[in-house]
Formats: sequence, structure tokens, C-alpha cells
Amino acid sequence: MRFDLTSLQIFLCVAEEKSLTRASKRAHLALSAISKRIAELEHRVGSPLFTRYPRGVELTPAGQSMLTHARQVFEALYRMENELGDYSEGIKGRVQLHATTSALAQFLPAEIKTFTTQFPGVKLDIEERVGAAIVRALNDGRAEVGVFASHTPAPDLETFAWRSDEICLAVPINHELSDREAVRFSEVLHHELIASHAESALYALITQEAEKLGMTPTVKVRVSSFDCMCQLVAGGLGVALLPRHVIRIYAHSIGITDVPLDEPWAIRNLRIGVKDFRQLSPTARAFVEHLRAS
Repeated sequence: MRFDLTSLQIFLCVAEEKSLTRASKRAHLALSAISKRIAELEHRVGSPLFTRYPRGVELTPAGQSMLTHARQVFEALYRMENELGDYSEGIKGRVQLHATTSALAQFLPAEIKTFTTQFPGVKLDIEERVGAAIVRALNDGRAEVGVFASHTPAPDLETFAWRSDEICLAVPINHELSDREAVRFSEVLHHELIASHAESALYALITQEAEKLGMTPTVKVRVSSFDCMCQLVAGGLGVALLPRHVIRIYAHSIGITDVPLDEPWAIRNLRIGVKDFRQLSPTARAFVEHLRAS
């Protein structure tokens, strides 16, 4: 079967108006032209699309089916037109990004800078969240793109491998462990910890691995930012497990250093998550493609 868009538009008009006369006025076409188009469609389908009455028309089962498909056709054409228009004018719009503290502290700032330099018309709404909250936001439609640790369950999302970071021990420069080439996690658990908030992916990892050893972390202070954790470590209030890149940023200005953690789980993988990549806006899709290319 071959259908032209004009005939489908006329069909939609008649279906919505439930009258050939009203459809002719709305479409600014002669009644005879409307009738001819509908007759041609019915001939192609091989079945009546409308039941005619003295005061109007009603869709037949075949007409109901065509109405559903015709609307999908025009919705797809509308999305195509908008997307191509976005590309021709330069990508614009907003991206709702939710990411973990680790991703925002290490990798995302540089990626966001290069992306917005390439596409200055794009704005990003960025929220810092724990992994589970990011997954919920993506499923609920409150976020378009998420970045979280790979061990965070995300069964209903499309995810893409992205970056890796290394968890190390942050200690004051004069600490008894500061000169060690590496330290086992069991040794770390004998020291008081400066920990992130209880719902963070990093703290969940620490407690999970401690349970495997039959031990419980001794948390002296709990704070919500990497900056505060590093400052408290420098003040001698405890040690902390943090991404190596974060520790080294602060090591330039305060008295802390990083000690490698001799554990296989110290290397963490980060993933990009979306609800449905094909259904993303052109702006969000371009941002995801930018991250993956990097």
C-alpha cells in the first residue's frame, strides 16, 4: 500500500471533526476533494474507514486502526523535523544530569566544559545524588542522563561503561601509614574513619567489604563533601577512603597524601545511564555521545 501524507492529513481531519463538511472547512478544501481522498484511501485499504450518517461520520474498526497509525506517523515526522532543525541551527536546550559526588569531583567538569564550548546554546541542570537516587530519577523522568558506579543496580536502564577511578586511603602527611606503598583494607579498619553520608555509594562499598571481613568501620565523623573529608583528615581527626584524583587535588594545598589500597575492589567503574537512548532529546543524546567518545 502507498499512502501520501496529504491524504493521511485529510483522513485525520475527518476523523477528528467527525464530518466531511467540517473537515472541508478546516482543511480549506472543497467537499468533493475531501470525499475523493477518503474514497481513494478506502480503495487502497480495501475496507471502509468511516460509517456515513446524515449528520456526520464514525470510524469503522479499520478506520480506528488507521487513526492510530496515522497519528504515530505524524508524531514521528514532528520529532524528525524538530531534531533536524536542532542540528541545522546548532544544538540548543537543556540536559538534566544527575551524578555521584565522585563523578562530579573528578571527570565531569572537564567534559561539561568541552561540551558547552562546542555547543554554547546548551544549558545543563546538574544535581549531585547517590547512585540509587540517580536510578530512581532516571526511571521517574526527573533526570535524562545519570552517572553512577557500576555496582549500583539499574535493571530497567540502558547503561554504558565510561570511566574508572581508584579508591585510596587519605592520611595526614605525618601519619604512620603515609610512607606505605600500599595498605590492606583490614588495616584501615583499625583506624577511625572520616566517612561520607550513609547513603553514598562509597560508604555502601566500604560497609559491604567490611562485612565480608567480619568487621565494622569505626566512623568518627560523617560529612557530605569530599572537601570537608580532606580538611578533616589534614586536621588529624581520622583517615578517609576517597578517589585518588580527589586526594591529589587537595594534597597540593593541605597536608594529606594518598596511600594505594591493596584490594581488587579499589578500582571502581563508572557508568552512564539513561532510560531509553533512542527516546532522548537531541541535546541529551549529543551529551551522552560526547561523554562516550571521551
